[in-house]
Amino acid sequence: MQQGIWTIVMLICSNVFMTLAWYGHLKLQEMKISTGWPLILIILFSWGIAFFEYCLTVPANRIGFQGNGGPFSLMQLKVIQEVISLTIFTVIVHFLFQGQQFHWNHLAAFGCLVLAVFFAFLK
Repeated sequence: MQQGIWTIVMLICSNVFMTLAWYGHLKLQEMKISTGWPLILIILFSWGIAFFEYCLTVPANRIGFQGNGGPFSLMQLKVIQEVISLTIFTVIVHFLFQGQQFHWNHLAAFGCLVLAVFFAFLK
């Protein structure tokens, strides 16, 4: 049980870093901080943030994987990660990119992912 909780906590934290690495530079551009940066600097900046994502994702998957004594199959880990990723993305976009609209079809897509988790854990 404890391995499963640690896996999920580390995946949540890693997804915060992932979302900031993938989309944070857009906020910096919006704030006129990185508008003059060359693309290679944006990439290196994002890689620097993504480093911390990997420092959490890799151990989370090792701890959580059944082959290492964890509670989750490989497919379950992937589905959990995708739902966490979308959830973290939605929260960050809501707070950082307040002009982005959230529509019913986004909620429907999220519901489909929740159903994917249900089916992934179905015996």
